[in-house]
Amino acid sequence: MAKLVAAFFLALIAISMLQVMVLASHGHGGHHYDQKHYGPGSLKSYQCPSQCSRRCRKTQYHKPCMFFCQKCCNKCLCVPPGYYGNKAVCPCYNNWKTKEGGPKCP
Repeated sequence: MAKLVAAFFLALIAISMLQVMVLASHGHGGHHYDQKHYGPGSLKSYQCPSQCSRRCRKTQYHKPCMFFCQKCCNKCLCVPPGYYGNKAVCPCYNNWKTKEGGPKCP
């Protein structure tokens, strides 16, 4: 009986590991953002103010964030998802640097 229970749990673990591998190979694991919605050129210039408001909502430096976000959005036509980070989704937004080499876009 113990061998049967052990075999059952081993099979259950193997099936769950297989399911995780299948989901990961289809891009459904972790943070997956739709490239059509967030990628380069995904926005029109008139959409920049609302997307930058979303991006800058939680910062204490709202005015500078909005200024630079809109400048970046008008050039790149995209704003990364979330309040910070995720810049890899929008390479233009990510790679635009200041004269000192720091990030230009929030």
